Amino acid sequence: MSDRLSAQIEFLKRADSLKSVDRANFLLDQSRPENAAEHSWQLALWALVMQPLADEAVCINRVIRMLLLHDLVEIVVGDHPIHLKTDWNAVEQAEQAAAVEVFGLLPSDQATECLHLWREFEADQTPDARFAKYLDRCQPMFQVLCAPHANPDHLTIVQENLSSGRAAYLESEFPDAYSAAQSLLNGHPPAETEFSIRLGFLAETDKLKSVYRASRLLSGHRRENSAEHSWHIMIFAWILSGQAAPDVSIDRVLQMLLLHDIVEIDAGDHPIHGQVDHAAQEAEEQAAAERLFGLLPSEQKAEFLSLWQEFEAADSPDARFAKAVDRFQAPVGNLATDGGTWADYNVTLAQIDQRVGVPIRRGAPGLWAWLKPQLDTYFATTVST
Repeated sequence: MSDRLSAQIEFLKRADSLKSVDRANFLLDQSRPENAAEHSWQLALWALVMQPLADEAVCINRVIRMLLLHDLVEIVVGDHPIHLKTDWNAVEQAEQAAAVEVFGLLPSDQATECLHLWREFEADQTPDARFAKYLDRCQPMFQVLCAPHANPDHLTIVQENLSSGRAAYLESEFPDAYSAAQSLLNGHPPAETEFSIRLGFLAETDKLKSVYRASRLLSGHRRENSAEHSWHIMIFAWILSGQAAPDVSIDRVLQMLLLHDIVEIDAGDHPIHGQVDHAAQEAEEQAAAERLFGLLPSEQKAEFLSLWQEFEAADSPDARFAKAVDRFQAPVGNLATDGGTWADYNVTLAQIDQRVGVPIRRGAPGLWAWLKPQLDTYFATTVST
């Protein structure tokens, strides 16, 4: 088990690099390029939010998993903007090799699972893959079209994409999305449809990409934001699912983690080792959840709010495992970066045991059994020097 877990952790640390792969798209506020990790998180959110529009044959939980891993090959090959002249056959070959390399870090059964799912997405033949591709075509366009002050060059790319590019087929395959895009492109609000009434919420969630946490990327060059953090811990929960209790539904865990930090758009991030007024924080986050999920149709608002509250309460098996994973990610990163943010907050081993160890032991004791000896070694070495 230790060798298996260690291999999984190495894969998860390698995945951190996706946060440093910039795309051609910019955030809605035009402050910087979007990266591939936060793009993957928002695509997974698109899948959950747009589930009512999917065909009955579509399994939305498989779609979410496809979208979580679909861009991991870009760690090796980078992003290739659709509007640039590109040898797409060469890109395809490079991505196939990258998929084998990246997923090959995992234990063989998980490597096979992830590689199969990635190839299914690329082939675009199954109902799940087709719906995932619809969303992958939509999100970048609406990222441009919903921006308060869109870049004119980006609008031109969207126009070309809709008229003769990869998104043109949406006119027949996903007509509500195509119609909404055309309306926005022409400067008009889209007609009210099951698709368009969800756009406001999805546009608002772009702001999570600008909420920065205490934790740094493994490269150390900047702090992690809450959108890419949400993507990463979803990957953690999926890959480390063998550490969950038998009655845990990993699909529900992934949905909880997909939504769990959205309230930070209004309430901000509160570092676990910082000085926090927990009562005030709880009130701020509850108000944020009401406002943000309230942008959705009432049935989805109730569903998402319930999932978020279940995660916060951490009383169900699913929520306990989700909380354990949420606490596990940062120490893994800190150990890989010579203590990371522990020095910033003068963190002690006793504090980690209480603030991190308790929820991990409660939801995934095997993860604590792997982590604790490394913490002991790190803090013993740090104190002695």
